[in-house]
Amino acid sequence: MAKADGSDVMNKLVEKKERPKTLAGWINSMKPEIERALPKHIDADRIARIAITAIRTNKDLQSCEPMSFVAALMQSSQLGLEPNTPLGEAYIIPYKDKGVPSARFEIGYKGLLALAHRTGEYKTIFAMEVYANDEFDYAYGLDPYLTHKPAEEPEGEPVRYYAVYHLKNGGKEFRVWSRKKVEQHANKYSQAFKRGWTSPWKTDFDSMAKKTVLKDLLKYAPKSIEFTRALSMDETIKHEVAEDMSEVPADYIDTDFEVEVMDEPEPGPDQSNEMPSEQVTLE
Repeated sequence: MAKADGSDVMNKLVEKKERPKTLAGWINSMKPEIERALPKHIDADRIARIAITAIRTNKDLQSCEPMSFVAALMQSSQLGLEPNTPLGEAYIIPYKDKGVPSARFEIGYKGLLALAHRTGEYKTIFAMEVYANDEFDYAYGLDPYLTHKPAEEPEGEPVRYYAVYHLKNGGKEFRVWSRKKVEQHANKYSQAFKRGWTSPWKTDFDSMAKKTVLKDLLKYAPKSIEFTRALSMDETIKHEVAEDMSEVPADYIDTDFEVEVMDEPEPGPDQSNEMPSEQVTLE
């Protein structure tokens, strides 16, 4: 299937119409094409409403390069995950891709669980946080084990996170990360975390920590082609789609993902700690 540069696709779609002046306008203009590319159980009107709400509630998304936002929206929709809702299934996050404000697609912890369950391979799969006053012990090796008895009243912040799966065929595995390891990982691979921009790392650290450990665990788990493709979409920025909007190309990108970002000045006393962006009037 022929691929096209994002701007070429957009120009073709609106060549007989007035070019939209806002990102919300682009979404509304392209809704018929988006609808044709969505799975049957996903409603295009609902996806459009979710997308426009996300733009209105996060000013940093307003200045994103339009095709990167549409591509992220398509990635989320094709996986059957609703972005930027309280469900926490997926996110469209503002980012700087080589200095260009762009939208990045990211699967949430609950979205990762949903995708795993759809494979039909897992009897149980989950991740949990561990507090200092929990009863917790584990060991790897020839006789691995993990035991966890949560305290009735957790104290402080979680000190560890772990992920576990139990396959229907009897196979099982787990991974344990310290909070420090999670923070080091986020600081190395997430510019949003490093710079304190608004992102799931800032608003729901525990869910992102559990997702990180779970994704590390899933490197060694049996995966369907569909599940592998879904994981390849996570934490990506795309600027092109198929001409008929039916496909968003995605090369496999592992958990260790990084985007080149231009340095931003440290926020002063009167500056926001969010990613700088121009205010855009929405339709």
